[in-house]
Amino acid sequence: MITLNGISKRHGHQVLFVDASLQLNPGEKVGLTGPNGAGKSTIFRLITGEEKPDDGDVTIQRRLTIGHFRQEVGTMGGRSVLDEAIAGSGRAGELHFELAQLEAAMSDPDRFDEMDRILERFGEVQAEYQDRGGYELEARAREVLHGLGFRDEQIDGDAGALSGGWKMRVEMAKVLLGNFEVLLLDEPTNHLDIESILWLEGFLADTRAAVLMTCHDRDFMNRVVDRIVDVDDGEFVSYTGDYDFMEREQRIRAEQKEAAYEKQQATLAKMQRFIDRFGMYAAKASQAQSRQKKIDKIEKLDPPVRREFVPFRFKTPPRSGDDIVRLTGIHKAYGERTIYKGLDFEVKRGERWCVMGQNGSGKTTLLKMVAGHLEPDAGDVKLGSVKMGYFAQEAMDVLDPTLTVYEQLDQKFPLEAHGTKRALLGAFQFSGHDQEKRIEVLSGGEKSRLVLALMLFDPPNFLVLDEPTNHLDMVTKRMLVEALAN
Repeated sequence: MITLNGISKRHGHQVLFVDASLQLNPGEKVGLTGPNGAGKSTIFRLITGEEKPDDGDVTIQRRLTIGHFRQEVGTMGGRSVLDEAIAGSGRAGELHFELAQLEAAMSDPDRFDEMDRILERFGEVQAEYQDRGGYELEARAREVLHGLGFRDEQIDGDAGALSGGWKMRVEMAKVLLGNFEVLLLDEPTNHLDIESILWLEGFLADTRAAVLMTCHDRDFMNRVVDRIVDVDDGEFVSYTGDYDFMEREQRIRAEQKEAAYEKQQATLAKMQRFIDRFGMYAAKASQAQSRQKKIDKIEKLDPPVRREFVPFRFKTPPRSGDDIVRLTGIHKAYGERTIYKGLDFEVKRGERWCVMGQNGSGKTTLLKMVAGHLEPDAGDVKLGSVKMGYFAQEAMDVLDPTLTVYEQLDQKFPLEAHGTKRALLGAFQFSGHDQEKRIEVLSGGEKSRLVLALMLFDPPNFLVLDEPTNHLDMVTKRMLVEALAN
């Protein structure tokens, strides 16, 4: 269906792929893995034609229909959520709205002279719409939107009134509705609650479409994919199995490579010692020369390359008071919908709280009130003697896309030593040329890392984190979890 053959690609100084190849076959469910910034989203853009490879070929089967879910939201407003989802669902969605326009035209007395042409076009559109299962489209759209967590009043409400996370779900619904032969899914579980993730898992298991996806949810990946392609040091390495299988294989291959490398190094060292010892003796000179020729002919193995990650090392924050935050008699509603009614809540020094609940139940609302970014309708929020660090779902909006990674940090902390700032960025996996990358070209995971670095450079003693692991690759996510645990 789709073949990337001998692809090479670079962004500025960063080399993403070198002579790399990848094939997606009908019905396959393939997961793309690799560290943030390795080029996973670039693979999607190469397939959709938004970017061209520097070398190599991208071959796509003729008339192949491709649905692409990305971590971006288009302009929404003026349509219901239902109509917005249908409108973006490909050819069937286009026909859905053309039929509605033609029906309106047929009942317009001012267009009586055009009636023959309108009727002829109506017949053509109706036939194609029926062939594509269009008459079930609205019911399927409601089913998909319900699966993604929308309530009926939201489905019939204005899409423009939704938050960014809910708009992402509408974008997801468009792709799932389209009956595409290939689904390209860039981190589809971001912004979804547990119920919606489980629904999406079932949908992907049942779909006949081929799936190529990035995902930083290990369990989801294990349950959905049957093959992993790891973007590793410019190459695409394929593993027939799930994420756990890939990790086991990587450990085995790494151990084998290391053993082979060490064995060869020991052999070369032994031969070199013989040459160094006996090369000057006439009786042994020919043997020494023979061994030197053998050394020259041996194809040297490269030392094993490992993905090394520097653990996050937070400075020690100042000690907080015993009372961190107290919410008393909190009321909060959006229109007629009451989120909190008489809520009392308190956090003490050293406590770790996790806020859970279905989408729309008020998790982000609670965190925003605690952080002072949202006022309650009634009640009192009282902060103790604390220095707060707040990571919001919209945290990446604080970044300036025109700056480089280093310039963004330098702008916020101009008086800090140059070396200290470079070291901090290195700890957050921005090393060398990565620090000179413009923010506009960073992946979602790289932006999240940078926001965390900005927040933790001058460390707070009270962290309020709204889904901080969204966009982070699995290794970085695990490191952040370990750092927070300490």
